[in-house]
Amino acid sequence: MLDTADWLIFALVVLARFLLPLLIPFFPLPAIIACLLLDGVDQTIFQVFTKLPLDGYQNYDKALDIYYLSIAYISTFRNWTNLFAFRVSRFLYYYRLVGVVLFESLQLRPLLLLFPNTFEYFFIWYEAVKLWWYPRKLSRTAVVSAAAGIWIIVKLPQEYWLHIAQNDMTDTVKALLGGGPEDAWGPLLIGNLLLIVVVLAVAALLLYALVRFLRRNTPAADYRLGWRADDNNPRPTHEQFAQARRIIYQRIFDRDLLEKIILVGFLVFIFANILPSGAVAEDASGRLLLAARMFRGVSLALYVTVLVSSTTAVSHVLARRGTTVASGLAHFAIVFAFNMLIVFVFFRIADRPINWLNTLIFQLLLAVIVTLYDRYQPFHLARFPRLADEE
Repeated sequence: MLDTADWLIFALVVLARFLLPLLIPFFPLPAIIACLLLDGVDQTIFQVFTKLPLDGYQNYDKALDIYYLSIAYISTFRNWTNLFAFRVSRFLYYYRLVGVVLFESLQLRPLLLLFPNTFEYFFIWYEAVKLWWYPRKLSRTAVVSAAAGIWIIVKLPQEYWLHIAQNDMTDTVKALLGGGPEDAWGPLLIGNLLLIVVVLAVAALLLYALVRFLRRNTPAADYRLGWRADDNNPRPTHEQFAQARRIIYQRIFDRDLLEKIILVGFLVFIFANILPSGAVAEDASGRLLLAARMFRGVSLALYVTVLVSSTTAVSHVLARRGTTVASGLAHFAIVFAFNMLIVFVFFRIADRPINWLNTLIFQLLLAVIVTLYDRYQPFHLARFPRLADEE
C-alpha cells in the first residue's frame, strides 16, 4: 500500500517541474539548467524514495519536457536581442516540434534522431554567451557554427543513446553495479551519488579548461557576470512598447496569430497523444474511446483555431478600449477559464466523457504558454519593429 510520503514526494517533484520553468524568462540560464537536471533525475527520485508505479508518468514526463522547452522558446521573445540568433532558435524549436508530432503519429524512433532537440542546448549556449558579452555582437557565422556543433557533436549521439539504443541513466547505473530492478534502493542510491560526483568532477575540470581557453581566445567581457535576464539586457523604451502594441492590436488575423495557432496546434496534438491511458474512457456500449481523437484532423484544427482566435480577439477588443491585464496571474486565470469553457463545449458537442485530471493538466500547460506568448511578444516587436503594412 502506498503511503502519504510517496504521494508527497511525487507532488513536490511534479510541482517543481511545473513551477521551475516559470523562472526561465527571468533567470534563463540557471532556470533551464535546473529544469534539465530535474528532468534527468525525477524518475530516479521516484524509484529510490517511493514505491509508486511509474508506467503512466513516462507520458506526463514527455508533456512536461515540451512544456518547459516551450517556455524557453517564448522567453526568447522577451530577452534575446540578436535577431538572427532568435530566428535560428525559432527554426530549431519548431523543427523539433515537427519531429515529435511525426513520432507521435508514426511511432518511429529514428524520427527523434532526425529531428534532434538542438534548441535546448542552443538556448543554453546563447544565454551563457550573454553572461559576459552583448549577444548582438555575435556574427551569423558564430551562431550557425554553434547550432551546427551542438546538433552534430552533442545532440545526435545523445538522441541515439536515448531513443535508438533506448538506454536510461538509472538502468545504466544498475547494470554497472551488477544489479537488477528487484534490488534494494541502497546500492542504486549510492551508485547514482557516485555517478553524480564523477560527472561533477569531470564537468568542473572541463569548465576550468574552457574558462582558461576563453580567457586566452575571446575578447574582454563587456560587463560583469549577472544571472538575471535583465541584469545586462537593454529593455525597450516606453515609446517602443507603445508602437509595438499599436501594431499588435491593429489586426486580429495576422502572422502572429498564425504562429500562435501553429504553436498551440502542435502542442495540443502532442499533449493529447502523450497523456497517459487515463484519457481512454468507455462509452455506454462498452467500446474504448481515445479522447485524443477529438484533437486530431478537423477537430484539432477547429479546436485550436477557435481557442487561439477567441482569446486573441478578446485581448484585442479590451486593448482597443484601453483595458489591459496588468497582472500576469490575472491574465493566466482569464485564459485558463476561457480555455476550460471552450473544451467543455467541445466535449459536450462531441458527447464524450471528460477525464478531468488530464483536462486540468492539459489546460494548465496550455494556459501558461498562451499567456506568456501574449505578454512577451510585445518585447520582441518593440526591439525589432515592423510596419503595419508588412502584415
